[in-house]
Amino acid sequence: MQLRVGYELIYDCPQPTPMPLMLNIHHTRASDVVVPDCLTTNPAVPVAFYRDTFGNWCTRLVLPAGQTRLSASAIVNDSGLPEAHALSDRQHALPDLPEECLQFLLGSRYCETDRLSDVAWSLFGQSPGGGLRVQAICDYVHQHIAFGYQDARSTKSAWEVFTERRGVCRDYAHLAVALCRCMNIPARYCTGYLGDAGTQPPYGVMDFAAWLEAYVDGRWQTFDPRNNVPRIGRILIARGRDATDVAISNAFGPNTLVGFKVWVDEIHGT
Repeated sequence: MQLRVGYELIYDCPQPTPMPLMLNIHHTRASDVVVPDCLTTNPAVPVAFYRDTFGNWCTRLVLPAGQTRLSASAIVNDSGLPEAHALSDRQHALPDLPEECLQFLLGSRYCETDRLSDVAWSLFGQSPGGGLRVQAICDYVHQHIAFGYQDARSTKSAWEVFTERRGVCRDYAHLAVALCRCMNIPARYCTGYLGDAGTQPPYGVMDFAAWLEAYVDGRWQTFDPRNNVPRIGRILIARGRDATDVAISNAFGPNTLVGFKVWVDEIHGT
C-alpha cells in the first residue's frame, strides 16, 4: 500500500530566528519513498542540510520576522502488514553488546535511570529477560498510564510520568525507555508518522507519534507502549536518547507555533 504523509507548521517570530528542524523521513525508509518530503517555506528562505550524531537528517534555516509556513508532503510505500515481533527471553550480557548500544543504557534528560532503577528491578527483576521483558515493561506502562493531551508538558520526565500516571505518547515512550535501561536493555526513543490504518474509529487528532526501539535478540526491535499492539504504516523520522535529541524544531529565539497539522492518509486506487 501507499501512504501520503506530511505536515504544515506555521511559526510567528518577532525577529529573525535560527531554527534547526528534524522532520525528514529517516534514511532507513529511503527505498520506500516514492515522492520525497521536500521542505517548502513561505516566504522562501535559504535552507541547509546535515546529519546529526545519530544519523538523523536535519534542516537548518533562519525564519524571518513575522509568520513562516513550513510544509512537506511525501508518498511512501508500505507493506500494509502489522509489525512483526519475534520475542524471546534471550538477553545480551553487557560485555556482549555492540558499542553502538552502550549510550542507550545510560540515563538522559527525560529518562532518569537513577531514580527508576529500584522501581524497575522490583517490578521486572523476576520476569523473563530480553524481548519478553521489554514487552512486560510496555504492558505495564500501557496499563498504568492514562492518555490525555491536557497532561502534556515539555518538561515532563519519565519519573514524573511514573508518579503522575498520566501523559501522551512521548511520556509512555520515555518511561518505557528508562525502565528498559534500568534492566540493562539498550533502548532508544523514536518519533515519526503513525496513521490509523488497521484500527477502528473513533480516530484522534493526527500528530507525530513517539515509540521506542530496544536491542534484543541481536537487533533493534520496535515497541510501542502507547498503543501496545502491532501497527500498520509506522514511518520513522528520527531516533535518539530521548525527546531532546529528536525535537521537530529547536528555536533560538522567541516564537509562537500558530498552526500545526500532520497527516497520514492511505492512497486508494481508482
